[in-house]
Amino acid sequence: MADTIAEAVDLLYTVDQDNLTVDQQIAFGAALAALAQAERLEQINERLLGIHQVLQSWALRATVDGPR
Repeated sequence: MADTIAEAVDLLYTVDQDNLTVDQQIAFGAALAALAQAERLEQINERLLGIHQVLQSWALRATVDGPR
């Protein structure tokens, strides 16, 4: 997903905003908003992955160590 976001950023920065119609400016703004949301979702996903890894290690440790 990160590659797709990076590609979208590159594409959006190549747009000549000075020559856009009003409708195109609205679409461009919507694209920027969608990109920001995608970047935030990617950050959330990375944090959830880290939490998942910690929980998995705890569960594995509990299985190996047994009840205390």
